[in-house]
Amino acid sequence: MLAEQKQEILNLLKNAIAPILEGSDLTPSILLERPRDPAHGDIACNIAMQIAKPLRKNPREIANTIVTNLQALNNPLIATVEIAGPGFINIRVATAAKQAVVKTVLQQAANYGKSQRGVGQKVVVEFVSANPTGPLHVGHGRQGALGDALAALLDVQGYDVTREFYYNDAGVQIGNLALSVQARAKGHAPGDAAWPESAYNGDYIAEIARDFLDKKTVSASNGSPVTASGDVDDINSIREFSVTYLRREQDSDLQAFGVKFDHYYLESSLYTDGKVESTVKALTAAGKTYEQDGALWLRTTEYGDDKDRVMKKSDGTYTYFVPDVAYHVTKWERGYRQAINIQGSDHHGTIARVRAGLQALNVGITQGYPDYVLHKMVTVMKDGEEVKISKRAGSYVTVRDLIDWSGNGDVVKGRDAVRFFLISRKADTEFVFDVDVALAQSDENPVYYVQYAHARICSVLAQYSTDEAGFAGLVNVDLSPLVAPREATLLAKLAEYPEALERALDELGPHQVAFYLRDLAGELHSYYNAERVLVDDEATKMARLALMLATRQVIRNGLSLIGVSAPNKM
Repeated sequence: MLAEQKQEILNLLKNAIAPILEGSDLTPSILLERPRDPAHGDIACNIAMQIAKPLRKNPREIANTIVTNLQALNNPLIATVEIAGPGFINIRVATAAKQAVVKTVLQQAANYGKSQRGVGQKVVVEFVSANPTGPLHVGHGRQGALGDALAALLDVQGYDVTREFYYNDAGVQIGNLALSVQARAKGHAPGDAAWPESAYNGDYIAEIARDFLDKKTVSASNGSPVTASGDVDDINSIREFSVTYLRREQDSDLQAFGVKFDHYYLESSLYTDGKVESTVKALTAAGKTYEQDGALWLRTTEYGDDKDRVMKKSDGTYTYFVPDVAYHVTKWERGYRQAINIQGSDHHGTIARVRAGLQALNVGITQGYPDYVLHKMVTVMKDGEEVKISKRAGSYVTVRDLIDWSGNGDVVKGRDAVRFFLISRKADTEFVFDVDVALAQSDENPVYYVQYAHARICSVLAQYSTDEAGFAGLVNVDLSPLVAPREATLLAKLAEYPEALERALDELGPHQVAFYLRDLAGELHSYYNAERVLVDDEATKMARLALMLATRQVIRNGLSLIGVSAPNKM
């Protein structure tokens, strides 16, 4: 049911209930639900039972009065109203109202499903945020798919959204990267006596070392070009070159994945700009720190943590959550009153510490800031076996591996499969990515199943006319012939799309979009198998063509939202 129709029914119920509430101070909230059994109608409401006890009346008697009042209003939107059980009110919407979704979709086209819910509100979505120490792995891919889809959901609901990538370009891991490249540049390899114990072993380290020795110039997003010195003893040059080299490679992986960012933030800038130091000073000045065993501690237990946490170790270095606190202060200062972080579930322990640090600063940051969406690991299966490593990466499967495998060399096909698969489960559930399924052209492959629904519609429309511009007139066709059972279920599913987007945003769960698309594709395939579109009767044919065009539009809208293409042919 369309949102405006639901609101109209809500208003009708309010008017029908108003006389019953006269003389009382009740202000009940009317909840409209979809009955589990379609035979019970389109809308169920328990308002009679809700107000019966405080009014000291029988709920069925109240329900009967409400039904009588509703019928007296004689609104064409409502076909029938019935009472069920102890006082449920079941409403059946008029057929013409259900058919109206086709015209609405055709009129709004790409805007169908959008709303003004978040207009005037800024939100930053931080995701991927990989250490520039190697290629992007499958976990980063899940973050990329989830974060980009969530940002798109916010976009279509009217929010002012910024997609942000936080580069962890400082700390111990960056030092290990530089030592790894230096060892390769000096001719050492994994297994050699001189090979650093904490070094990265992937083949990409050798590639960086080779280009460093060749004095290549590299550049990456949000940074100036860096030219290698070629001096194997110049560890600073090696570090700077290696970080930029891998940032460039990650840029390339993200481009292949179809993910773009509005802003890149460097962890190192928090130190050079003095933000980490100023944050620590502010916490100390607020009386939220203390010294013990040569270290500086934060009183995180005052904010729900299970124990206090070290901020500054005895060697003078900061623990990893301290720059995170400073970073989120910058988000608040930049005007983002909502911040959403997409991270792996291994970051769970960080949440309490970061939020505690932000609250301890006492600068007005909202409690519970920022929001987190934590995802669990992805297991990759190929040829019936689990794949644990990539030769080039050395210890894990990369995003590029998945794209290449899932598309058999076709980047678009591979990207579509990977993006759809990686949001097709709730983030906090573990997921098995089966490459063989991603390659299958069958109902078992969800992205193929949805894309084939789109292509199937394109084929039907092309049989009628190859002039896409000519379909514009379908917006005004008579929709009354759409009365077949399969047409009713398909119409209902089209009307659910805006509600599905709202539900996905409420849950911060883009998987809901994938679920919806799979269901919509299922309704389309069932309809296609049950009814002919290009029938002899002209009125029926035109109405069904309009229904096909509307269904294609909604599939396109949904696929676009999650960054997946909508091919005309399969």
